[in-house]
Amino acid sequence: MPRITKVYTRTGDDGTTGLGGGQRVPKDGLRVSAYGTVDELSSILGVALATGVTESLIQPLERIQNDLFHLGSDLCILEEDKAEMNVARIEARHVDMLEGWMDSFTEELGYLENFILPGGDVAAAHLHVARTVCRRAEREVVALAREEPIGPETVRYLNRLSDTLFVMARYQNLKSGADDVLWNSRL
Repeated sequence: MPRITKVYTRTGDDGTTGLGGGQRVPKDGLRVSAYGTVDELSSILGVALATGVTESLIQPLERIQNDLFHLGSDLCILEEDKAEMNVARIEARHVDMLEGWMDSFTEELGYLENFILPGGDVAAAHLHVARTVCRRAEREVVALAREEPIGPETVRYLNRLSDTLFVMARYQNLKSGADDVLWNSRL
């Protein structure tokens, strides 16, 4: 575990930041944007948790926040440096866990009969925001993967996570007694 004695270092005052392997890179680079958006996603999940999600979503959301820290670690260390470092990574088991949760929640929800707009209760609305931020993270990671190697499960995880957050938002509405907001194609 790192020991942080000071939050500020002043090393980023020149517009660069340090990767996990020690390399200095621009703060607006693809890699930094990708793991910054993953951090933003975790923060939004914290807001959803703070608004009072249903009990059965607390443990999965807390686990996802922890796994997003794994993903941040996976993204902030170059693939060539991972062989020499003990790095938390996103693995197939993380994707499998998301699929298991989705299957379980969907059993109670039933099938979709219309498109859903973001909304319902406050916690569900935050989960919908998290879903859209997750999709942005996925787009940024796909762009990064075109430029340099990334972890093999990273894109799959983000793709599945956005689906999971959609299902969780619907599940939150079901458990709170709020209606999903249905898209009206005739307006």
